[in-house]
Amino acid sequence: MFGAKVAVVSRVLSGCGVYDGTEIHEASAILVHLSRGGAEVQMYAPDISQMHVIDHSKGQPAETESRNVLSESARIARGNITDLTKLSVSNHDAIIFPGGFGAAKNLSTFAVDGPDCQVNKDVERVIKDFHKAGKPIGLCCISPVLAAKLLPGVEVTVGHEEEEGGKWPYAGTAQAVKALGAKHCVKDHYEAHVDQKNKVVTSPAFMCETQLHLIFDGIGAMVSNVLKLSGK
Repeated sequence: MFGAKVAVVSRVLSGCGVYDGTEIHEASAILVHLSRGGAEVQMYAPDISQMHVIDHSKGQPAETESRNVLSESARIARGNITDLTKLSVSNHDAIIFPGGFGAAKNLSTFAVDGPDCQVNKDVERVIKDFHKAGKPIGLCCISPVLAAKLLPGVEVTVGHEEEEGGKWPYAGTAQAVKALGAKHCVKDHYEAHVDQKNKVVTSPAFMCETQLHLIFDGIGAMVSNVLKLSGK
């Protein structure tokens, strides 16, 4: 419709590949739902070295390799990506963080330090800036731990709190979320939780072992609520 407002959404990536960077299926699903929602997307990543490189065919560290988070994230962004230092809240209506171990290894040290983790200074800056500006923040999979660390009392979901025979292999993350001072809300893989007060929207995504289309639907719920909260 002529004259309709378009939401400008920033998306922060953490590399390329589930075990040492961004979860690629989640990254793609977010883009599809943002496109369907009529949003304009701008992608960012920190210009830093990865914590390590994982050979995804073996699930083992590639000891002699090193990779850059921005360069690796550019693969997902088809080259159209900017250093996170240049992200300004004033130019965007919302921000979204896909999951993947990169959120816990490159954007923070959660994978190593748990609740005692440190968050990358630019990741901390943008999350706090969007929160202060009252602009929505979307996170899925493991990335809600970033909000739990930085926003006292925030409500997030990483899915269920019990492994349930392996269906929720990362269920222990819920206890870490609580240890960080956040409130954990149990949600299924196809759902999203909306913290209306803090304008934080989270979805479990690949914290659950389930069918891809159900994860796609949960990410869609997260994206649609982010866009709704943006008012665009």
